[in-house]
Amino acid sequence: MFSAYKDTIEDGDLVLGWMTRTAIKPIVVEKKEGLFNTRYGAFPHRNMDKYGAQLGSMSKQGFIHLIHPTPELWTLSLPHRTQIVYTTDSSYIVQRLKIRPGSTVIESGTGSGSFTHAISRSAGLAGKVYSYEFHEERYNLAKQEFERHQLTNVIPTHRDVCNDGFDIENIDVNATAVFLDLPAPWTAIPHLERVIDRSVVSRVCCFSPCFEQVVKAVQALQEAGWVDIEMVEVAAKRWESRLEMKRSLDEAITRLRDVKARRETGLAKRNARIKVETETGVEEEESDERDAKRSKTESGHRGYNPWGKGQKIKEGDESFEWTEVSKCEQEIKSHTSYLLFASRLPKLGEEVFDKDMCVRPYSERCPEASTEGAEASTEATEAPARTEA
Repeated sequence: MFSAYKDTIEDGDLVLGWMTRTAIKPIVVEKKEGLFNTRYGAFPHRNMDKYGAQLGSMSKQGFIHLIHPTPELWTLSLPHRTQIVYTTDSSYIVQRLKIRPGSTVIESGTGSGSFTHAISRSAGLAGKVYSYEFHEERYNLAKQEFERHQLTNVIPTHRDVCNDGFDIENIDVNATAVFLDLPAPWTAIPHLERVIDRSVVSRVCCFSPCFEQVVKAVQALQEAGWVDIEMVEVAAKRWESRLEMKRSLDEAITRLRDVKARRETGLAKRNARIKVETETGVEEEESDERDAKRSKTESGHRGYNPWGKGQKIKEGDESFEWTEVSKCEQEIKSHTSYLLFASRLPKLGEEVFDKDMCVRPYSERCPEASTEGAEASTEATEAPARTEA
């Protein structure tokens, strides 16, 4: 369901009812008696036929969009059982761990299953995702959810990996990517040696909300022989694309001159009226203000107005010139957790590189060859010099 797209909605399928950007509800379709009730109206399941369609309510006063499920949309609509990994972090983690079709991945801390859906799609049908959860109720709920969503490459396991490790009976895990969303990841790191693939580079990511957890995890990774350790904090800003009206310098200058001329005209009229009132002692009716208001009401603006100031103008109105611009949010969204990455070199790599990723001296990489070379050098030194007859 999450790995392949289809057009037709069938009985038992999962549909995401899109109402607004912040209101997306999961719907398990029951064609016979199902009814989805919202503040926008009631929507019978029997009318849900095509993904991507707009469905009107029974009262014809509202509508929803029927969206095909994806890991990104599921993250926004799933029932929360724990804190989840949002798309901002999950997309970066998948890229850093190099999860691709055919990868074998370990996830510890299944939780609400948000990240599980993302790595399941990335690993593909040829890959495997071993997901561990120590809380029995959350494990059972996640297992049922994976079965309903047809995540056939996910193998959920009820296990406390911090104490019992990652080994699964009769299964050779051989993972190349590890994701740890645990309160104490440093207690689980020593158990990874038995379940990662030592013939290639293996990678790990620890998802920790507190910096103290990061410090302890770094120490555990160093002690276990992991290298290339790096901490990352992902902060996101939303960019918005829109149209903005073009304004030329000539138009601006003409506008300023027009405003100045109208101001001077208005002041001259006012001074003349005050002078007449002072000389005659009779107040004149303030018709200028009424004329100005009437003029503004009738024409929508006063004077030279090339940009429609004071008018209701729809974005993209063909009467004006527009250009595409982007606008960024003012505030950076706060992080959910720190991401700690590290790599474990294959056995051959350990023979060549040290923990600082520097090439080891030849004497350390090939001690036997170095010893033989030293012995040969000694023998050559001790041999008597040849004398010619």
